[in-house]
Amino acid sequence: MKKNITRLLFLLILVAGSCKISKEAPKETATLPNHFRGQSGQDTSSIADLPWNMFFTDTILQRLVTAAIEKNYDMQIALSNIEAAQLLFGQVRFNYLPQASLQISANSSRPSDNSLNGLSLNEFLGSSHIEDYTAAVNVSWEADFWGKIKNQQKSALAGYLQTLEARKAVQTQIVSSVTKGFYNLMMLDAQLAIARKNVVLNDSTLQIIRLQFNAGQVSSLAVQQAQAQQQLAAQLIPQFEQGIHIQENALKILAGDLPGPIDRYLTFDQLTIPEKLTSGLPAGIVSRRPDVKSRELALLNAAANIGITKANMYPALRITASGGINSIMASNWFNIPASLFGVVGGSVIQPVFQQKRLRTQYEVAQLEQQRAVAEFRKSVLNAVGETSDALVRIEKLKMQEDIALLRTQNLNLATRNASMLFQNGMANYLEVITAQGNVLESELTLTSIKRDRFHAVTDLYAALGGGWK
Repeated sequence: MKKNITRLLFLLILVAGSCKISKEAPKETATLPNHFRGQSGQDTSSIADLPWNMFFTDTILQRLVTAAIEKNYDMQIALSNIEAAQLLFGQVRFNYLPQASLQISANSSRPSDNSLNGLSLNEFLGSSHIEDYTAAVNVSWEADFWGKIKNQQKSALAGYLQTLEARKAVQTQIVSSVTKGFYNLMMLDAQLAIARKNVVLNDSTLQIIRLQFNAGQVSSLAVQQAQAQQQLAAQLIPQFEQGIHIQENALKILAGDLPGPIDRYLTFDQLTIPEKLTSGLPAGIVSRRPDVKSRELALLNAAANIGITKANMYPALRITASGGINSIMASNWFNIPASLFGVVGGSVIQPVFQQKRLRTQYEVAQLEQQRAVAEFRKSVLNAVGETSDALVRIEKLKMQEDIALLRTQNLNLATRNASMLFQNGMANYLEVITAQGNVLESELTLTSIKRDRFHAVTDLYAALGGGWK
C-alpha cells in the first residue's frame, strides 16, 4: 500500500512539473531622449543626487523642512503603509511551507437503540454509547508547480517596494511645498515693505501738492489724483498682510502644527539658491523619481498577477498527512504504540465549473498589465516634460529678472528726478504721480519674478527626482 501511494505521488509530481508555466516578466522600457530640451551642455551629474539639505542651504528653511518631514501627517500615513506592507510581505514569504495544525478532540455519541449503529454497539461492545479521543497533527502542502506562490511573493514584494517609493514621493512633495511656500512668504514680506514705502513716498508728495493747492498753484484735481495714488498703495497693505497670514498658516499645517507665525529672514535678498544647475541624463529620472519607479513596480505587480490568475486555472497538487493518537476509551488514550495512527494522501484538484470566472480573471489581469505599461510610459513622458519646462522657465525668468531689475533702477531714478523737478516747479504733479505708480508696479513685478525663478529651481530639483534623500 505504501508503495502504491509513493508511486502515485511521484507520478503526480512528474506530470505537474512538466507543465511549469511561471516565466520571468520582461523588463519594460520607455523611449528617452539623449538630453532634455532646454538643457545647456551635456552633464552626467545631476542636482537630484544631492540631499535636500545640501541643495537648499538656508538654515531657517532647513529647520522648517525638517520639522515638516518629521511631523507631517501624510508622512506618518506613508510610514504606516510601509509597516503594513512589510508585514504582508513577511507573511507571503512563508507560503512555500506546509500548513500545520494541532487537533485535540473528545466525542461521545449515543445512537438510537433501533438503528444499525445502536444494534452494533450493543452486540459487539455491550454499550449504548461510543466515545472517541483524538490528539493529532495535520499537515497540508500544495506544490508550487505553476509558480503561483512565487508570483504571490513577487506581487507582495512589489507592493512593499511601492510603499517605500510612496514615502519618497511624500517627502519630495513636502520639501517642494514647504520650500515654495517659504519663498512665497518672503516675496509677500518684500511686497508689503514696498507698499508701505510707496505709501510714505505718496504721503510726502500729497503734502506738497496740498501746500501748492492752498497757495493756489494747482487745482483740487491734483489733490484728488495724489490721494488716489496714495490710496492705491495703501490698499495693497491689507492684501499682502492677508496673504502673509494665510501662507504662514499653510506652512504650519504642512509642518503638523497649529496655525501661527513663521520664523524667516528680514529681507528677500537674504535667500540664496544654487546658480549651477546640472540636469544629468534623462535615463536617470527612471531610477530617481519615486512616481516613475512606483509605476515600474506596478508593472512587476501586474505581471505577477497574470501568473497567479493563470495558475488558478490549472490543477493543484496537494499532499496531506496526519498522525497522532486515537482511542475509543480515555483510559488507554495515551497507550503507545497501540494508540498511534497515521494517514498520508495526495490529491489533484482541477476547477471545472469555475473556468469561465478564472479565465475572466486572467484576461482582466492582462488588461491591467497593458494599463500599467501605458501608465509607466506616461509617467516617464511627464517627468521628461516637467524637467524641460523647469529648465526653460529658469532660463527665461532669469532674463526677465535682469530686465525687470534694470527697469526698476531706471524708474527709481526717474522718480527722484521727477520729485526734484516738481519741487523746483519744472515738472507737474502728473509726472510725479505717474513715476511713483510705475515704481510701485515695477518693484512688485520684480519680486514676483524672483519668486517664480526660485519656484522654477525647486520644480527642477523635484522633476529630476530630488528631495527624498
